[in-house]
Amino acid sequence: MSLQVDVARASALLNMGLLLALALVWGRNYLQIRSKQTLGTLVFSVVLFGENALALYYYVVTAAAVPAPAMQAMMILSLLETVALAFLVYVTYD
Repeated sequence: MSLQVDVARASALLNMGLLLALALVWGRNYLQIRSKQTLGTLVFSVVLFGENALALYYYVVTAAAVPAPAMQAMMILSLLETVALAFLVYVTYD
């Protein structure tokens, strides 16, 4: 289970970095455009950043108390989120 926790931690950290990159672009766009859609994407990135920060906290503090099947599921969801965010970063910076 230690490997699963380490992968989940790394994924959460990577997600936070990707979300920060997206928030910078989307925040700059909102300041220029002032549309609801750009504000929505900015809020999306901030909320998802908070979710990943909370997940990382649980991965660091309470990982030993989480049952193995739940930790495996959390790790897989975090990895799927990483793939989705990586694609968003790719299309945003392309």
